[in-house]
Amino acid sequence: MPDSGEAVTRRTEARSGEGSAFILSRGIVILFAVACGAAVANVYFSQPLLVTMGHDLAMSPALVGSVVTLTQVGYGLGLFFLVPLGDVADRRRLIVAQLLLLVVALTVVAAARTTAILLAGMAAVGLLAVVTQTLVAFAASLAPPAERGRVVGLVTSGVVIGILLARTASGLMADLAGWRSVYLASASLTALLALVLYRVLPRHSDAAPTTLRYGQLLRSTITLFARERLLRLRALFGLLIFAAFSTLWSSVALPLSEAPYFLSHSAIGALGLVGVAGALAATVAGRLNDRGLSRRTTGIALALLAASWLPLAFTRNSLWALVVGVILLDLAVQAVHVTNQTLIYALHPDAGSRLIGGYMVFYSIGSATGAIAATSLYTLAGWGAVCALGSAFSCLGLALWAFTRHSTPDPAAKVTSRSEDRHPTM
Repeated sequence: MPDSGEAVTRRTEARSGEGSAFILSRGIVILFAVACGAAVANVYFSQPLLVTMGHDLAMSPALVGSVVTLTQVGYGLGLFFLVPLGDVADRRRLIVAQLLLLVVALTVVAAARTTAILLAGMAAVGLLAVVTQTLVAFAASLAPPAERGRVVGLVTSGVVIGILLARTASGLMADLAGWRSVYLASASLTALLALVLYRVLPRHSDAAPTTLRYGQLLRSTITLFARERLLRLRALFGLLIFAAFSTLWSSVALPLSEAPYFLSHSAIGALGLVGVAGALAATVAGRLNDRGLSRRTTGIALALLAASWLPLAFTRNSLWALVVGVILLDLAVQAVHVTNQTLIYALHPDAGSRLIGGYMVFYSIGSATGAIAATSLYTLAGWGAVCALGSAFSCLGLALWAFTRHSTPDPAAKVTSRSEDRHPTM
């Protein structure tokens, strides 16, 4: 555990206009990344386990898809109702409280003996896993403006690695000790993280930057969307890229568990490791954003996302085609995601939790839409139809970028140069 005095140096007793009262060491940034990865992993543990969970609880294939969907619905509700609290509450206490409640939800899932209890527990897991976004907003608020993209990129790389390890670890543990062991292990890790973060996170003795009551806080999130065109645009990008992302990852276990592969949980879970390029994309995208190249980064990434579905369409004929498609898809999604978060936080740093939480609601809607549509479509029309769906989401994102790329300024460009408002990044 990094020494708190060494890891975080207090610059000033008052919060600045951008919320950066601390300078983060690399050790603290890594701690943020680890915590984010461990929390978000809970949303993705079920994906390689869907078939086994369905068999264990006698669920139909269509109902199995609702495991992922309800987790994402819970996540979406948490993003709107819980994440904004980071703008008015002590973030350290909020994070620890959510982690402890998450321990309870994970225990319920591990002990579930009926479909109803399982689905309720998964929805609660999604609701409380939004602690990830509270951590992202916290890290962004502590970062100097000129380095915010780098910090968000590093923290998001932890999220990417958490997602990848979630699939690998859950598949391996399910083969060794059953799918319930995955959630028991996660509950233990989450409890440990709550203790570590309680001791290490910065303690703010100063007042919260806003005095809004809870109802006003939620309404102000909607007001921000009504007022900020860039926020609406980036939220739509987020919805489309994560609809494509979820289309792949919520359904890929189905063809891989059938002929000609009949892969085990471990093998299906290990597939996620090939998407490690996504973690690299997160850090590179953050640095490019700090240089004012967010539009170009977004366009290139969306083009790669659309292209990824061509090799993915040949999954039944070649695992190598699947590997290539996964690398391209994960790289593209994370590059756009980091760029989105960095840009929208720069709009109103004092409302960082509301901005990121509101943006991530669209992420959750996209993920839930992709999950339920992909699993249902696979049952009706097979893997080719699933790839067509993912390609449609991706091409819509690319078309949206093409039509709007010259009409919305990038606020992150102001960090590197005041003249960027007049100098396009394309």
